Amino acid sequence: MSKIKIIIVDDHLLFSQSLSYLVGSFENFEVAGIYNNGKEFITAVKGGIKLPDIVLLDVNMPIMDGIETMKWIKQNHPDQKVIALSVNNDEDTVMRMITNGAKGYLLKDTDPKNFKEALEEVYSRGFYYSEMVSGYLINKLNNDNRIVLKEREIEFIKLACTEKTYKEIADGMCLSPKTIDGYRENLFHKLEIKTRIGLVLYAIKNKIVCI
Repeated sequence: MSKIKIIIVDDHLLFSQSLSYLVGSFENFEVAGIYNNGKEFITAVKGGIKLPDIVLLDVNMPIMDGIETMKWIKQNHPDQKVIALSVNNDEDTVMRMITNGAKGYLLKDTDPKNFKEALEEVYSRGFYYSEMVSGYLINKLNNDNRIVLKEREIEFIKLACTEKTYKEIADGMCLSPKTIDGYRENLFHKLEIKTRIGLVLYAIKNKIVCI
């Protein structure tokens, strides 16, 4: 059985060599090459090197970082499996790597057993999402599904939380009562509420108004 080929792209020599020894200690895995940054790796790919089964890609590198390298890989070799490596666990960086095609994201202090599991999962299933990454993905999904209100809708909601009548709200917004009726019905449908009280409760819950 041929071994699973790994390429390491990382500018820290001591880390990349230590990582190479660790990968080599795993059964059925071997390191096929080490590159200091994204540009060096891409130059090698353009020069004809055989792409590995998995690329271990550092996020923070000089000359060409992991995010830019990941974008190039996604555009030119979309089937290439990549695991991002970093000391950085902020949500924005993680999601930029994942949305640009990385199949996993590991911190550099990851336990060797978890690291080996990530390699095996990415090779066999195509992805490995740690608890951290899964949490960020769920958060992104929730944000994507969040209701987006227009500026005028927010203005209407704020006024609806006062004692003003709908006619007075229309006058205050320089709109016709018919247009205000349209705002009300659209918001009732969008927010899945049925009454003005429901609109007030929504505004309080989502901090559109303060009590």
